[in-house]
Amino acid sequence: MSGTEDIPEVDYVEGTGIPIRGNDIDTDQIIPARFMKVVTFDGLGQFSFFDLRYDDDDNEKDHPMNEDRFKEASVMVVNNNFGCGSSREHAPQALMRWGIDAIIGEGFAEIFAGNCLALGIPTVTADHETINALQQWVDDNPDGEIEVDVEAETVRYGSNEISVSVDNAQRQALVEGIWDTTALMKANQNAIQETADSLPYV
Repeated sequence: MSGTEDIPEVDYVEGTGIPIRGNDIDTDQIIPARFMKVVTFDGLGQFSFFDLRYDDDDNEKDHPMNEDRFKEASVMVVNNNFGCGSSREHAPQALMRWGIDAIIGEGFAEIFAGNCLALGIPTVTADHETINALQQWVDDNPDGEIEVDVEAETVRYGSNEISVSVDNAQRQALVEGIWDTTALMKANQNAIQETADSLPYV
């Protein structure tokens, strides 16, 4: 497709992990509503999971995002129905700005996964036992590399290779570099204008 050179292909992500345990973690937990009153998404990362990370006096609570050993993590490992609740795009924006490049989990809310795709963040799934084992490995090996192969639908860590599922449309968009719809429209502006000009009702 013409003009897509600026959209990177996301067929592979590598980095250290951070385990976020619990089912049904909703977007309000990921980014509380009071932090959404911003004009741009810049700076949202520091407020990721804010109410789970700090008490009312802003003292740190026990949370993986407060631990130095996970500060450089870029692959989040979560449980089931992650990102449920309201459809706020601020949730994946906050995670991306914290440093997350890929999320491995048991399952994702559909709108959340779509919002992640719009940012080029793969959301790949595996079963409960597989995710639990990976979360434990990340806990034990905070400096260990996790390799997410979106195209091959595999995740490698330590001496393990596991099969994961990637939604077909998501995999195609990431691997072919067509996930950024805004950039695609800009790149194909002339063709869009020509089509609009040819329509009698526009």
